[in-house]
Amino acid sequence: MSYSIPKGVFDIFPTENKPEDQWKEAHHWQHVLEVMRRLSSEYGFEEIVTPIFEKTELFTRSIGEGTDIVSKEMYTFLDKGKRSLTLRPEGTAPVVRAFLDRKLYNESYCNKLFYLGPMFRYERQQAGRYRQFHQYGAEVLGVSSPEQDVEIIDLLCTLFQNLGIQNLTIHLNSIGNKECRKSYREALVAYLTPHKEKLSPESQNRLEVNPLRILDSKNKDDQKILDGSPSILDYLEEDSKEHFEEVQKWLRIFKIPFKVNPRLVRGLDYYNKTVFEVVCGDLGAQDTLAAGGRYDSLTQDLGGPELPAIGFAMGIERVLQVMHAQKCSFKPRPVPQILLIPLGEPSKEVCFELLKQLRLHNIPSEMDFSLKKLKHIMKYADKKKVTYVSVIGEDELLNEEIKLKHMITGKEETIPLDQLILTLVNKVQHGT
Repeated sequence: MSYSIPKGVFDIFPTENKPEDQWKEAHHWQHVLEVMRRLSSEYGFEEIVTPIFEKTELFTRSIGEGTDIVSKEMYTFLDKGKRSLTLRPEGTAPVVRAFLDRKLYNESYCNKLFYLGPMFRYERQQAGRYRQFHQYGAEVLGVSSPEQDVEIIDLLCTLFQNLGIQNLTIHLNSIGNKECRKSYREALVAYLTPHKEKLSPESQNRLEVNPLRILDSKNKDDQKILDGSPSILDYLEEDSKEHFEEVQKWLRIFKIPFKVNPRLVRGLDYYNKTVFEVVCGDLGAQDTLAAGGRYDSLTQDLGGPELPAIGFAMGIERVLQVMHAQKCSFKPRPVPQILLIPLGEPSKEVCFELLKQLRLHNIPSEMDFSLKKLKHIMKYADKKKVTYVSVIGEDELLNEEIKLKHMITGKEETIPLDQLILTLVNKVQHGT
């Protein structure tokens, strides 16, 4: 019986031999997550961790029953108490649910939260899209100003700069409030209905259920039909129009380039006013690297007070794939500074004590416990890219001296046994 991995998921290993899979290497993931956590903190965001599964109605209520996520893609099941639960398909609704559960709105007028973790959608597997995928997202709850929209976009831009990613375009739009979207929806349906038979089957279905999502169609024939469609920007009420103009003004002040894209609507029902995407030219058809927008009614829709809010999410898999495609640099892989190789029982005791002291002094260290032949141990040290190895036997204990062998240069130096820790501390500090 084979226990091979299911479709749509993948393992993250310490190293990957195939060049196309090197974005899955664990230390590359750690590097990206460290940058995300550090930058989020610098922008005043605090990390929140929510459960991997939630009550199904949380997502049907927040995302919308007419969306592809709810109608086709959610992993939903009944637990032993016959309760309907769903593996989270996105991160915003759980964050808002947790925010309301704890009544964090009573503690501060502004709450800045970020999250990192796996999400789940039953999608057709393709480049950059998986059934278990990982997201980084940031949310601001309680502030309605256009400047807050710009700070969120600036956080995204700064993150990509920190990671070294280039060739990005920010697509920006406003979808107004519910009233102007209703008027626009009617106009769009009126325009598309005579073309219904020429639309793709997916767009024909959306025309009845969620016509605004047709604007996001990747089908070339759909896009040709949409060339003459009305623009949602012509249906914005005064407040949304002023808000959108202010967002654009502050983006220019921040010197953040952007492109107004009237067809950008986003795929979740809770969005209003500002919506945006960061598109990368190195991702192919699935070119969106990050996306988000304002969702000022979601807190009220989920049973809390009405509070303005804005946020974004990005797929970590896609970030890593772009970084590898663009040959971005990663933090060097951490390596052991020394591997101690004891020969005989007395040496084991000494090496164990040295190992403990080295680690207490923050020197990455290992000790061989295998009792294998020296050539096998050295091969292991080479694979782990250990900086130094030291073989400690009876002669070394008798003379109270050990030899440090540099694994790259092959150079050996003899030092007093009781000076090992101080010597390695100095070498680490001076990068030698």
